Amino acid sequence: MIVLATGASGFLGRAVVADLIAAGHDVRTLQRRPSGIAGARDIRGSVTDAATVTEAVAGVEAVVHLAAKVSLAGDRREFYNVNVGGTTTLLDAAAAAGVSRFVQVSSPSVAHAGSALAGAAADPADPVRARGEYARTKAEAELIALGRDTEAMRVVAVRPHLVWGPGDPQLIERIVARARRRTLPLLNGGTALIDTTYVDNAASGIVAALHRADAVGGRAYVLTNGEPRPVGDLMAGICLAAGAPEPKLRLPAAVARAAGAAVEKVWDVRPGADEPPMTRFLAEQLSTAHWFDQSEIRRDLQWAPTVSIDEGLSRLAEHYAARR
Repeated sequence: MIVLATGASGFLGRAVVADLIAAGHDVRTLQRRPSGIAGARDIRGSVTDAATVTEAVAGVEAVVHLAAKVSLAGDRREFYNVNVGGTTTLLDAAAAAGVSRFVQVSSPSVAHAGSALAGAAADPADPVRARGEYARTKAEAELIALGRDTEAMRVVAVRPHLVWGPGDPQLIERIVARARRRTLPLLNGGTALIDTTYVDNAASGIVAALHRADAVGGRAYVLTNGEPRPVGDLMAGICLAAGAPEPKLRLPAAVARAAGAAVEKVWDVRPGADEPPMTRFLAEQLSTAHWFDQSEIRRDLQWAPTVSIDEGLSRLAEHYAARR
């Protein structure tokens, strides 16, 4: 199958493309910088550029759409242009080119309104109640994508939750950097149960969705390891693997949410060079339960994770040991 993968230069995108190639697919990629993946044909450009997107989908049978603007804060117009506008442009071009399968890589945040999620299903995306510009625009994009599901082009949405692994520049590196500065907080004692997804499992689940698109078109699935753990235990494991001190800073969640609201106001006026140290969304993520029922995705996609959390932490430790 000829497959276009967008956002292939990102951490998860590279893993997905590697799995697609390993499965025997002919893969081309669309992103703004080289993917660096042997065996893939790169097309440089943005999903917001209609001409580039039209070139990229020509002759393609399937699309895996990972490209997105991902950040805790930023200009709403930028989020909208990439996450909503780019997705719409890609869907239009894919349908016109006769693409038969389309996997929209989404996020559980599209259906999260701030309350704890314990054994939750993949509830419908809700742009009105979603928290933050990233979640709101991804929710809108998912609804648009699933609304394009037809017999001619089957569309399925996959929502990987907190993807991590060796080489992750987002979640892992930021946890480790803050732990080394001793500014990594545990909210409400770090007791909230959360699901995460080791990168190999996220990639294989997304590829499984592509392969099963004919049977599951129009559906959305949350994808995780299915091993919920207290957030404090998970952070401690990551810090141990990286040789960083375990988090000792403890804050009430209410204090963190108030601080996050204040930081957001400052960032709106004068954005920092990096991610804000706290936002209301981040405070909620660190202090409320987030774990999901995995029975449907495993049954419908005929898929299961192959790398446990403990094995993932062991691989992470090997990664950091090799860097010393």
